[in-house]
Amino acid sequence: MHWLATVLIAALAASPTLAEARDRTQNTVKAAVAGRDAAPELKSSAALVVDQAAGRPLFSKNTDSVVPIASITKLMTAMVVLDAGLPLNEKIAITEADRDLIKGTRSRLHIGTVLTRRDLMQLALMASENRAAEALTRVFPGGTPGFVAAMNQKAMELGMWRTRFVDGTGLSSDNVSTARDLTKLVAAAHGYPLIREFTTDTGASVKMANGRVMAYRNSNRLVNNPEWQIGLSKTGYISEAGRCLVMQAEIAGKPVIIVLLDSWGKLTRIGDANRIKRWMETRYASNTSG
Repeated sequence: MHWLATVLIAALAASPTLAEARDRTQNTVKAAVAGRDAAPELKSSAALVVDQAAGRPLFSKNTDSVVPIASITKLMTAMVVLDAGLPLNEKIAITEADRDLIKGTRSRLHIGTVLTRRDLMQLALMASENRAAEALTRVFPGGTPGFVAAMNQKAMELGMWRTRFVDGTGLSSDNVSTARDLTKLVAAAHGYPLIREFTTDTGASVKMANGRVMAYRNSNRLVNNPEWQIGLSKTGYISEAGRCLVMQAEIAGKPVIIVLLDSWGKLTRIGDANRIKRWMETRYASNTSG
């Protein structure tokens, strides 16, 4: 009989507690699924909305599909730079090595422009400036290979098991992740005050090599919308990834993380975000009234 008692004790120790089981059940029941549960119809191919405080999903659609993530990559780029403790006031010159040889995109940062690391990070995050991101990776200790290795190491530390990075700009379609993994990225990035500030700046001006002052605007128009309370924002686009958007925001009194991937229309990621906002405000109105 002693052996039976031992087996039972071991089984109970290995099994989840009643509280854990209840939490898992509640998470499953309360997470609205695309196409069911009166959930909004989204144009994005993959989407996930997570209650940031409780850590549970509120809405899900294709959350584990591995897809290119375009410039959402730049959130990881910024974290790696900040984790390294590199001086933000160090001046860095844009060189020929920072040209986009993957997509051939143009940049307003001309060769020879000298900006601080802080300015480059701001433009990379706020305006999704590719040459700024490329310059940040190029001057990293160990160069671009060392930077990419640090990106992937950070992804592993965050538990982003289905994520891979090959460059710091997101121009490569080999930068891939899932909606589920990206909620972990956004949650981690939201812990950096400078990333919160830069990704929600509505605009910025920088002085170019010829002395001309160039104005930049945030690539996400919602940050300038008074109806939104956004704590972090990042857009992304390459043809393979479609239109992407990730945000930390407060909706209906809840801090949430929103991930929208592969939205097929130019404005549909914004439309999807607004559909989620209206749905949440309706669904949780009773929780915020009285």
